Amino acid sequence: MKDKKYNRSFARKLTRWVMLVLLIMMGTLAYFIYDLTKSIVVEVSGGNFHGSMRSMGQSIGDAMSDVSVAVKNNLFDVERNIKQPAQLQAIMERIVTQNPRVRSCGISFVENYFPQKGRAYCPYAWRKDSASVEGKPIEGAEAGYLEAEWFQKAVAADSAYWSKPFFESRDGKTPLVAYMYPVHDQQGRLVAILGADLSLDFMARLLDEQRNALGKEVLAVSISDLAGYDLYVLSHDGTYITHPDQRRILKGNFFVHIKDADRPGAAEEAIRKMKNGENSFDETDREVRINRTKSYLFYSPLEGTDWILAIAAPAQGLDLLGIIIGYMTLMIILAVLLVTFIVCRLAIARAAKPLKQLAAVTDELAGGQFDTELPAINSHDEIHLLRDSFENMQHSLISYIEELKHTTAAKASIESELKIAHDIQMSMLPKTYPAFPDRHDIDVYGMVMPAKAVGGDLYDFYINDEKLFFCIGDVSGKGVPASMVMAVTRSLFRNISAYTQDPAHIVMALNDAMSTNNDTGMFVTLFLGVLDLTSGSLSFTNAGHNPPFLLADSDVSVLPCDANLPVGVVPGWQFSEQHLQLHAGDCLFLYTDGLNEAEDIHLLQYGMDRMLQVAKSSSKKPMALIEAMKESVHQFVGDAEQNDDLTMLALQFTNS
Repeated sequence: MKDKKYNRSFARKLTRWVMLVLLIMMGTLAYFIYDLTKSIVVEVSGGNFHGSMRSMGQSIGDAMSDVSVAVKNNLFDVERNIKQPAQLQAIMERIVTQNPRVRSCGISFVENYFPQKGRAYCPYAWRKDSASVEGKPIEGAEAGYLEAEWFQKAVAADSAYWSKPFFESRDGKTPLVAYMYPVHDQQGRLVAILGADLSLDFMARLLDEQRNALGKEVLAVSISDLAGYDLYVLSHDGTYITHPDQRRILKGNFFVHIKDADRPGAAEEAIRKMKNGENSFDETDREVRINRTKSYLFYSPLEGTDWILAIAAPAQGLDLLGIIIGYMTLMIILAVLLVTFIVCRLAIARAAKPLKQLAAVTDELAGGQFDTELPAINSHDEIHLLRDSFENMQHSLISYIEELKHTTAAKASIESELKIAHDIQMSMLPKTYPAFPDRHDIDVYGMVMPAKAVGGDLYDFYINDEKLFFCIGDVSGKGVPASMVMAVTRSLFRNISAYTQDPAHIVMALNDAMSTNNDTGMFVTLFLGVLDLTSGSLSFTNAGHNPPFLLADSDVSVLPCDANLPVGVVPGWQFSEQHLQLHAGDCLFLYTDGLNEAEDIHLLQYGMDRMLQVAKSSSKKPMALIEAMKESVHQFVGDAEQNDDLTMLALQFTNS
């Protein structure tokens, strides 16, 4: 009885909350639904409009390209037969015949080029209908093109271009646009203009096709009938190139009919953007008045020309479409919410009791009583699966606790072994400072900070026969594999340098030894030097390592180093050797890329500039220099995790 009362109380409380949430959602939806759906319809329609404009632009561009390519493909024949009028006439007819896009084609010669033909001469061909082409030269008194603006402009420009739209001279109704191309003789003189006309009638057909296609794209509602939008192709100054009313083509101007709607200056801004070849896709405010009708204006430039594609959709139609879609959306949401509420109410009432029992068992499990008996559940739904999961969890917890004991012990053993490996690795590196307390001609200090328990950075130095042998290196990779290569490199350095004082020979011997059977492909960047403590003469070889800093007097510079491969990459590589004369007080600072590439929490690197600043402001004493560099990089990195081994080595030639 108590469980039943609990279930009912829980269900009633949850029901009240669900009803409250539903009321809040309904009020919010009622407030925002119209504006939201209106914006969605405008954006969806705008996306469809711009997609259509891109498609139309591509089709128009293809048509114009067909005409220009036809002219260019026949230019060679024209220039080859430039003195043969009959052949030129045949070429004009062939161009029109082979290229359905070409309405007419002619080659207009400059004045008196063919004196026997008269002052002007133009082989000309035109398409009579879809099946036949006619041709006839225009000459003598019939040819008035010499004074025509288009011919004079083409001659003055002496380059190919598309003319402004014009009406065909024969019928005075068909709008055309011509592609003009200059023709030169063998001496390079301009002798004629080759022109091919493209009828703009295909644009009107194309716009009708796009209008019909758009009318089926928005939620199965014909927005072309509902919104009543218009599509236009405009010239740069707004003149209609296409218009449903033939009387306005090449006569009416679209910009004259644009006025402000709700926002002042919207019309002027739209005209300016259209003239500048901008696109309306990213605009949020497109409302203007066109012919006193509030409309949404979408526009896009036509590539390759200075024309504009424009779509004007009356706002009333799109707003009505938004109301319809919003109402439908609201009804669907209400239906889904109602069904969801009923299903949830029934499911909650049924699931509350076994969930309460499982909750009680969970409390006992949380208290450590893993053998607590789970309640029996007769249903075969998710609650039953949850009960089985609890049972599996009981067994898993018992097994996990046992495994955790063994894992903890194993982890402690691994950590102990890594600690021993770390101690062994650190013991291989010089760690007693001052390194040479009985000498006053050299001061050396170094340190290494592995990114993991063990690392791949190394440095070493020792004195033999009044010469300081030293090196610093960085093994590719990190962790145990890198530490093993580091140990081998350090041992080889000691053994090889005991027999030769030539840094290049030492590095080449190291390289040959480490390249042999290097199946893992690991390598070491290394800087190795030999300093004569009696004269200050330094010989060094750099094997792909970061060049060190030279602190001399009050100047800090990067030591120029030859480009050599790292050790262990190519057997037999000939490493170069360089020389430098150190003076009393000069300090050499060596480091691995864990210093200059140290990153803060924003992944910004410490960098060479900061290193140079610290080196310039710090003492040239090796210990003071390294401690200053360590403190600087620590402040820069902050709480960021160290991602690479960091090693520094500094030596000062005191010669005292």
